[in-house]
Amino acid sequence: MTQRSEFDDIRAHITAEGTHSGDLLRIARELLDDLEQVRMREATLRTYYLALLTASRASVAARAAGSEEPLLFVMHELAKHGQLPAGEEVSRILSDATAAQALLASMDQPPQPPRRTGPSSSRLRRCVGVSRSLPH
Repeated sequence: MTQRSEFDDIRAHITAEGTHSGDLLRIARELLDDLEQVRMREATLRTYYLALLTASRASVAARAAGSEEPLLFVMHELAKHGQLPAGEEVSRILSDATAAQALLASMDQPPQPPRRTGPSSSRLRRCVGVSRSLPH
């Protein structure tokens, strides 16, 4: 797949004065191939997303209906892709999820002004200069 720097190289090549039409045709074919791969990857990811969304909704509906195993739909979908957590992985996944929730919650908060330690900034500004030195 074409990387960002490769796009820059392609732009530079196209704007070069000695570019031949054969080179441009080769570049166009490579870009079309890359575009087709990206579209296929996007379609695959959309399919996975839709399957997970459907399984999640079915699990919530099963819970609302009083099912004994409401997570069965999600578990089946995860197992189908080899993503069902087991063993030591369980605690790592729970820890990662807790950290992700905390990060997302902190993103909703306005940024805190930096805390100043030591002398106040106005005093420091008065004491620092070309002809001044800090008091001892």
